[in-house]
Amino acid sequence: MPAAKREKTMPTSRVILASGCFWGAQELFRSLPGVVSTRVGYSGDDDTPNATYRNHGDHAEALEVIYDPSIIRFQILLEFFFQIHDPTTRNRQGNDIGRSYRSAIFTTTEGQMKVAFHVIEAICESGFGWSGTGWSGWMSVVSTRV
Repeated sequence: MPAAKREKTMPTSRVILASGCFWGAQELFRSLPGVVSTRVGYSGDDDTPNATYRNHGDHAEALEVIYDPSIIRFQILLEFFFQIHDPTTRNRQGNDIGRSYRSAIFTTTEGQMKVAFHVIEAICESGFGWSGTGWSGWMSVVSTRV
């Protein structure tokens, strides 16, 4: 194909994040520079393929984030993720209760997994986090699963 007709494609990366209600998370993530696209859905339950709102088994409400790592680092995405929800409440976000609303990071590479564990460790060691009414000292342990 002639050089003039080749389209330049940007390298992208993909991660799936569960932080409670996926609609709110989608609205917040899509505004970040470097986020190319987002898509809501369900993730985390191999026993329920093709999950729907009425039949999602043990899936978590999740957000697929496609991002350009040359613009936004994965660590920055995770730091934002931890700012927009309470990672210390197990199977709950606000008034939404149940495993569908758990906090989870579904990584797609070994590198992402390492960064995710590092960020969680740094947050826990900082003693700073979500208290249920605002950011302050941790009220409990981070329950986010990787």
